[in-house]
Amino acid sequence: MRNIKRTIIILLAAVMMAVMASCVPGTPVAQPPEGQPGGASETNGSGGGSQAPAPNSLEVSPEVKQKVTEDREGNPITLPDKIETIISMGPSNTEILIALGFADMIIAADEYSDNIEGLKPGIPKFDMMQPDGEQIISLMPNVIFVTGMSKFGGAEPYKAVSDVGICLIYIPSSDSLEAIMEDVRFIAAVLDAQAAGDAIVEGMKREIEAVRAIGETIADKKTVYFEISAAPWMYSFGSGVFLHEMIELIGAVNIFEDQDSWISVADEVLLAADPDVILTSVNYLDDPIGEILSRPGWGGITAVSNRDVYIIDTDASNRPSHNVVIALLEMAKAVYPELY
Repeated sequence: MRNIKRTIIILLAAVMMAVMASCVPGTPVAQPPEGQPGGASETNGSGGGSQAPAPNSLEVSPEVKQKVTEDREGNPITLPDKIETIISMGPSNTEILIALGFADMIIAADEYSDNIEGLKPGIPKFDMMQPDGEQIISLMPNVIFVTGMSKFGGAEPYKAVSDVGICLIYIPSSDSLEAIMEDVRFIAAVLDAQAAGDAIVEGMKREIEAVRAIGETIADKKTVYFEISAAPWMYSFGSGVFLHEMIELIGAVNIFEDQDSWISVADEVLLAADPDVILTSVNYLDDPIGEILSRPGWGGITAVSNRDVYIIDTDASNRPSHNVVIALLEMAKAVYPELY
């Protein structure tokens, strides 16, 4: 069994993503002095791994600097004249940057980006919640892309970094597929790689629309419980989460559709809901499916009695990047294997 820290991180992540929409804009940054484990699929149809490598340096055009004046949180930013080095704090940011072709520019990343395919080995890794500001400043990146999750609890862990003039760009954890696509477009715009960003987004749209076309034909919809943290700290979600949108896209019903955002789950509620299918993204147990099937008192749940319990790729389902389409297809095939 993996370290119990993984359990705590998943629970914290659920809560943190729930509050991203209310993040307070950060301190304006000045002109800089001068830049869940898992990887992007090369065959996911969303552009990950298929883009030509970007140059090791790019001049930021006046047009781009004039257009991109705020980050995805609405904080004012001033892009540098040249981008040669990037720090990526947040695995979804890292996946997008690599898919856009900028892996060679990433000189440091957060610790949860460690195993993402394409990331250069041996680069420094930081705690994205409590980063070492002095070490980050010593690396003098031109740009830092930061997950909004880092502001959990109202903290400003990167204030020392922005105070020295490094361009800090916040990307909140998006709660819809459209918002994720906008994240891709935004990061591409910052790096003057609009064509690559558009290609990734168009690939996502093709995958999503193919699933939607089948999902809309399903009249007898199955009910689904999606578990992101196992017993005894069960966690799931209601509406306002991109995973809820994905359940609806495949033609199923989230048993917590009347709830909002991320929620803790009680046994009695789950037993009363009696889902047809259980999906789990838990990867810190040796056998998450077996653990669900063996829970005391759960034998009468339809999904458990029929053994309709399936694991969904943790990183693809938890990270708001273009790779969510991988999880979408896995979910569709798990719930309706005869249709997808």
